[in-house]
Amino acid sequence: MTDQASPVLALTMGEPAGIGGEITLKAWTRRAEGLAPFFIIDDPARLQSLARNLGLAAPIKVIERPGEAAAIFVSALPVLKTSLAADTVPGKPEPANAEAVMAAIETAVRLTMDGEAGAVVTNPIHKSTLYKAGFSYPGHTEFLAALSGIDTAPVMMLAADDLRVVPVTIHQSLAAAVRDLNTLAITQAGLITAAALQSDFGLTRPRIAVAGLNPHAGEGGAMGSEEAEIIRPAVEALRDAGIEAFGPVPADTLFTPRKRETFDAALCMYHDQIGRASCRERV
Repeated sequence: MTDQASPVLALTMGEPAGIGGEITLKAWTRRAEGLAPFFIIDDPARLQSLARNLGLAAPIKVIERPGEAAAIFVSALPVLKTSLAADTVPGKPEPANAEAVMAAIETAVRLTMDGEAGAVVTNPIHKSTLYKAGFSYPGHTEFLAALSGIDTAPVMMLAADDLRVVPVTIHQSLAAAVRDLNTLAITQAGLITAAALQSDFGLTRPRIAVAGLNPHAGEGGAMGSEEAEIIRPAVEALRDAGIEAFGPVPADTLFTPRKRETFDAALCMYHDQIGRASCRERV
């Protein structure tokens, strides 16, 4: 059981030679801006050294349990201690530290599932370094799914204030994504997305736009048959389940400002379709 009514966030170390530590320290210095309390699973000596090098007034306080973090957060950055096997040099990932990186993620998930932390927040990892140390997952998403023990394909949502995007296929090549795309996968992703929009975002009747796969959503079959044979049946299945879904919609027109007003989340067919959303967000 947790010590407090609202458990704090568990923040993972991420790649020690990357930007995670800097992000964490700078986030803590802006805690007065309404930031939710968090603790980080990291090497306190590394963070202290980094704070000095960055000229940040960010005192570090080692904690034994997540329940201590909320009271400490006001005056110091709470750190659940772990140790690195090798010194870190910015921009030069060290495979010897990969075990600590993976252990931080495992610890954050365990604490959250046990109710001692409210949620997991991940700092960026360097996957090629982890692969050298035996990491067998394509990315964070699949690793988190395995640690959580779920029996369905993981669903990843990228969310901003006014845009939410979910890719059906995630960390795989484009050729593999097209090969693996099927009606059941799209339907399951849509059902999970709708449930999340209701439980996590308070939307009683969420609207889901489903992207096409091919240019112009297949142009009536002239540029591919996946829209008619795979995607449209999934949209119909979602509607039969009582979800307000529509599509397939050409991805190049899905993220215009006017179109975005018509849905609460977009279901995309492969990872980099979400890049269109990102580009629209910055334009």
